[in-house]
Amino acid sequence: MPSKLDVVIAGGGRVGLETTRLLTDRGHDVTVVEHDADRCRAISDEYLATVIEGDASNPEILEQAGIERADVVAGLTGVAGLNLAVCMEAGELAPGARTVARIDSGSKEAYERFVDAVLYPERAGARIAANEIVGSDVQSLADVTGDLDVLNIRVADGAPVAGKRLSEIRFPSGTVVVSGEGGDRVARPDTELTAGESYVVAVESDVAEEVMNLLRG
Repeated sequence: MPSKLDVVIAGGGRVGLETTRLLTDRGHDVTVVEHDADRCRAISDEYLATVIEGDASNPEILEQAGIERADVVAGLTGVAGLNLAVCMEAGELAPGARTVARIDSGSKEAYERFVDAVLYPERAGARIAANEIVGSDVQSLADVTGDLDVLNIRVADGAPVAGKRLSEIRFPSGTVVVSGEGGDRVARPDTELTAGESYVVAVESDVAEEVMNLLRG
């Protein structure tokens, strides 16, 4: 997947909104489809994402949201059937997109026949939803409170920090690189960030996008 994703999220409620915040902090482009006018205004007022007011099960609304160029389509409403419908429509309208559906009960395996990933946000939280959306290159390791996120980030080929030692890199204040390559040592000034390898990084939300640009390009 590209370092910067184009994500369409169906649902601007609690789970959809918090997931949008996390993805936006990490530098991704998010479009939210939500039928409730008050929720649409709240998301717009935060300048988090492009907001489309309407029924996410309507193919014309999804096309208005730019689904054909989406890297990921996530159904995060409170209605499992609607989330599944959105993902199945994405299979026709955006066949190359990864699909993620929020479900509330039933067999996970039954849903995995139709979508790439399923999740139970009530048990896992929005950070796990964000993990499923972005795939394996950037993963939250803890559902911590406040603005601190602990991430396992794979350094991309051509990233500004690739091949450099920590002593040579000026990360923004609010960033701590915790682990070295392989996760078996604490990072030190002479730790080199190697393209293709993953590192544990603690980052505050207001500098998350800048850190992602350094590590992912």
